[in-house]
Amino acid sequence: MTDYAARRTMMVDAQVRPSDVTKFPIIEAMLSVPRELFVPQERQEAAYLGENISLGGSRVLLEPRTFAKMLDALDVQPEDLVLDLGAAQGYSSAVLARMAAAVVAVEEEAELASDSQQVLSDLGADNVILHEATLAEGAPEHGPYDVIILEGAVEHMPEAITDQLKDGGRIVALFAEGHLGVVRIGYKIDGHVNWRFAFNAGAPVLPGFERHAAFTL
Repeated sequence: MTDYAARRTMMVDAQVRPSDVTKFPIIEAMLSVPRELFVPQERQEAAYLGENISLGGSRVLLEPRTFAKMLDALDVQPEDLVLDLGAAQGYSSAVLARMAAAVVAVEEEAELASDSQQVLSDLGADNVILHEATLAEGAPEHGPYDVIILEGAVEHMPEAITDQLKDGGRIVALFAEGHLGVVRIGYKIDGHVNWRFAFNAGAPVLPGFERHAAFTL
């Protein structure tokens, strides 16, 4: 029988800590949440590898290093309200639920949302609101948010999303730029988001966040 608790410890010790992620709330949450429950059953053995795990189509569960460094950049606080875009089967939301006051998990694929609801309920993550909607629309009715995180890459960031961020809030996103993606942390000041480089990583572009092709005659 697979010892997933030992794999969680190894994931944190071999992938998270060496990436200079040492904040206790992140370490505690990633040691506590059973990552293997949030991937298709046939991929559970791969759940703790240092790579993005395919969830079908263009959707992935972000590799532990990328996700942990995103959380580190966001500096999530116990009183924060978090918008988790592209929550898929709910792993990111389960981790964030241990760090923040509440999480609004947005997922547009009905099957992923259904799986997420079940697992989050089983784990007692009762401070997560599951919101089934188009990812690029977010969940404005539950906002504004202290923190926004996107569980995949973007080529284009809709204003509809940044509009849901509180003034003084933080947003983290992986921008697809050529072969190398760039994770940036954004700070909203006086209604405008100022982006700063955080680190490099890669992931498929989330649906609705593709760059719109220019019209040509």
